[in-house]
Amino acid sequence: MSVTKDGDTGRWMSQIRVTDWTGKTIHKKKRGFATKKEALQWERDFISQSTGSLGMTFGDFISLYVKDMEHRLKPSTVASKKWLIDLKVTPFFKKIPLNKIKPTHVRQWQNSLTSYRDESGKPYSQTYLKCINNQLTAIFNYAVKYYGLKENPCHKAGSMGKKHADEMLFWTRQEFQTFIEVMKDRPASYAVFMTLYFTGIREGELLALTPSDIDFEKKTLTVNKSYQRLGREDIITTPKTPKSNRTIPIPDGLCTCLQEYMSHCYGLQKDDRLFPYTKSFLYHEIDREVLCFFYPEYSHNKNLLPFPPGYKARSLRS
Repeated sequence: MSVTKDGDTGRWMSQIRVTDWTGKTIHKKKRGFATKKEALQWERDFISQSTGSLGMTFGDFISLYVKDMEHRLKPSTVASKKWLIDLKVTPFFKKIPLNKIKPTHVRQWQNSLTSYRDESGKPYSQTYLKCINNQLTAIFNYAVKYYGLKENPCHKAGSMGKKHADEMLFWTRQEFQTFIEVMKDRPASYAVFMTLYFTGIREGELLALTPSDIDFEKKTLTVNKSYQRLGREDIITTPKTPKSNRTIPIPDGLCTCLQEYMSHCYGLQKDDRLFPYTKSFLYHEIDREVLCFFYPEYSHNKNLLPFPPGYKARSLRS
């Protein structure tokens, strides 16, 4: 280890050579520290992370955890996992050494989340709380299994939230007919929501559909991939689970709808995305029309904000 000061800039620089937890020798140099103390702290953090020391901070450990997951999970799954960790987990635990996190810390973290209320006074849903808690538990399980952490503090702290969601609101057939009727002047949206309603497929599965997935003779739709937009990149992966690969029978009305839609798609190839949109497009379309139908006073101004108190888009599944 070597910490030196640049006489010209007055800034500190650190040079370090360590053997990481895989046995690989790493040489690292970093400039621009305002004080010697900052340079030395950076060295200590780097050594802890590189050697896999349980004395590393939770924030440093998360960097190792995510890097490992990137080799084992789908990009969309890693992105979702990292987003949740960065937003709801790391801010609380970031600076605490991994081996110093106790069940009491976990309980304090849980209490901060269960007591949260948004501007309308609404808490996080029970299933969302459960999802966040499961993520922290998985992180500590990983530390126990691969880094020798003595025990998972989440086990003693207990859980929060509920595994199963409260009863969902489903559209009646009449509500859907009312909704879809006004979509007829927008062929793409009409075809999108007809397909979602009559097949029950996931949004990502819908957005990954190609003409080759639809067999009009057998009247079937095949699901074998999923779409995700990560940053500025379109990514096609396998479906969420192996059982998600399936072939779904489709009614005559949907066959006619899709044939009509595809006939107007200029230059459409068999492996092109049938609906070249993102999930935000779906949310925008459904919110715009649902808002007007269930809250008629908004029909004269579809851009009126905020939405009415208690407004929540309903599930499209029949």
